[in-house]
Amino acid sequence: MLEKLRIEFTKSRARRTNDNALVESKNASVVRKHLGYSHIPSHHAQIVNDFLRDHLTPYLNYHRPCFFPEVIIDDKGRQRRRYRYEHMNTPYEKLKAIPNANTFLKPEVTFPELDTLARTMTDNQAAEQLNRAREKLFQRIKSKKAA
Repeated sequence: MLEKLRIEFTKSRARRTNDNALVESKNASVVRKHLGYSHIPSHHAQIVNDFLRDHLTPYLNYHRPCFFPEVIIDDKGRQRRRYRYEHMNTPYEKLKAIPNANTFLKPEVTFPELDTLARTMTDNQAAEQLNRAREKLFQRIKSKKAA
């Protein structure tokens, strides 16, 4: 049937751009960690989206450090990734480290504005704010389920 419809079956694989591995890994390591595994009905989509936009995304971009790999090619030509502490940055710090990074920003956005946004609170304050917002989100979802 797949051949008849000209559909090719593939699985998610590392370093394959036509797969959803990147999305799935983010779902596993980021979204599920903060929202859990239980189903959230679609009528809660707006408040969940507001939480993601207003709290989770700024926390991830400005306050949560990530390892960025150093790619080393071994004697057999295979790519080895090394995750060293000196390469740990927030995604925002990594963006700023790219040469000519300002060319990747929207015309109305500048690094001084983003720096101000990143420095409005410490990493710990941002984590506390995220946890409070998540608790508030779950309370709203729970109260709407009971109603």
